Amino acid sequence: MNAAETRALLSALRAAHARGQRAAIATVVGVRGSAYRREGTRMLVLDDGAQVCMLSGGCLEAEVVEVALEVIRTGQSALTHYDLSEDATWGLGIGCGGSVDVRVERVDPEDPVTAAWLAALEAGEKAALIVPLGPGAGRLLVTPEGEALGDLRADLRPFALAAARERLTHLEPRAATLAAPDGTPVFVDVSTPPPQLVLYGAGHDAMPLASQAHALGYDVHVIDPRGAYLTPGRFPGATLHALTPEELGAFMPGERAHLIVMNHHIDRDRVCLAHALHSGAPYVGVLGPRSRALDLLTALEEEGVTFTPDQLARLRSPIGLRLGAEAPEEVALSILAELMAWRRGYDGSFLSGHAGRIHHEPTHPVTPPLEPEPVTGAGTSPTR
Repeated sequence: MNAAETRALLSALRAAHARGQRAAIATVVGVRGSAYRREGTRMLVLDDGAQVCMLSGGCLEAEVVEVALEVIRTGQSALTHYDLSEDATWGLGIGCGGSVDVRVERVDPEDPVTAAWLAALEAGEKAALIVPLGPGAGRLLVTPEGEALGDLRADLRPFALAAARERLTHLEPRAATLAAPDGTPVFVDVSTPPPQLVLYGAGHDAMPLASQAHALGYDVHVIDPRGAYLTPGRFPGATLHALTPEELGAFMPGERAHLIVMNHHIDRDRVCLAHALHSGAPYVGVLGPRSRALDLLTALEEEGVTFTPDQLARLRSPIGLRLGAEAPEEVALSILAELMAWRRGYDGSFLSGHAGRIHHEPTHPVTPPLEPEPVTGAGTSPTR
């Protein structure tokens, strides 16, 4: 689930609580075979049946809303298995060929674990929420520092802590359901800071890149010494930094930063490239042909500015996928497509004709469907 969806869900939840409405959050906790969304995808359901975000392409939502309304009424969480095969999905031929498990829980803002988890999502802080998928096992919220909040069945606690800490060491941690030593399925949900996109340069072509990135949930920063170019009207939702090349040291990128040099000014680009490569950010790109990046590196070397092999290995040029992009909006799409593939470990190739898995290997090692927590009077069967 990307940062933009999380932002929309939390905003709707805040507004609902302000109106005195109750709500439930439905979370995909297991996927087998093909499905539209992966583990960790969330949907908010309000007590009037309104929903925010989606768990699928539209084939699950109505059923999940019915389950959620019963969960809101009773306060009893529910675990539901849905078969999305062509023949099993209501006879409508809209299945994906796989199956998903969805856990629905009523949101109790007074519960300390729930409050801490929502605060971590709101602030974009790293944290892991451990939820054994069975009744009476408790929950645990774990921070990267190892602090734990909540109650968990004693025999599950060592496994849960180790799983949470391991997951939080990843740059792009993914939610997953893991099998504890005794076979108990344990869902590990994750909160992470939004990916950061830093644009050195506030020219015309930076505007669609910043706008599209913000819509995808990036924390966008634009750096340029020309204050007249750095306006909220040109870069809505972005953080703006009016820094000269000599002042770049005042800006420190985050650990999930993607830095793109696009000043279209050879002197500024040279200084910005040195700042980017020395920053430790995992992705550094230079807009334009490969020869431009090489010329910038040569000029820096002649000035006595050197880089380690590891720093140079983070340099990408040209940037973007080979889409035939020409207009600034198309170039922005090409660049963001590469960033998504790079962040998630894909090669950005065509899916047409691909016979294997579209997504990474399953994160759900439990072979049979999870035992559902029955929901009474919800108007739907817990297993489809």
